[in-house]
Amino acid sequence: QVQLLESGGGLVQPGGSLRPSCAILGSILRVNTMGWYRQAPGKERELVAAIRDGTTNYADSVKGRFTISRDIAKKTVFLQMDSLKPEDTAVYYCNAGQRWPQPYEYWGQGTQVTVSS
Repeated sequence: QVQLLESGGGLVQPGGSLRPSCAILGSILRVNTMGWYRQAPGKERELVAAIRDGTTNYADSVKGRFTISRDIAKKTVFLQMDSLKPEDTAVYYCNAGQRWPQPYEYWGQGTQVTVSS
């Protein structure tokens, strides 16, 4: 059983930075993929960044600006967000995926990121 807790969102000006984190509560033994998604009002939830076995991938809209990383010892995943734009405004959700004993995805409750001048 896994629980996820996001923190570190907030209000920043365009061009600013934030580094939300995702704390994993419980066992990480069965988790093989971690990711960050975001959802703006009236929009579908979209994948922002993911990491598996040290390999990362990013949405085209955030490449070069966002970096996903993890600290296995601390059971924490980070999303470094630089050069933020107003269109990055959304609720950001942490995601953890497992494939065994059955496929399942865990979700955090989300942290609000607002980019505005």
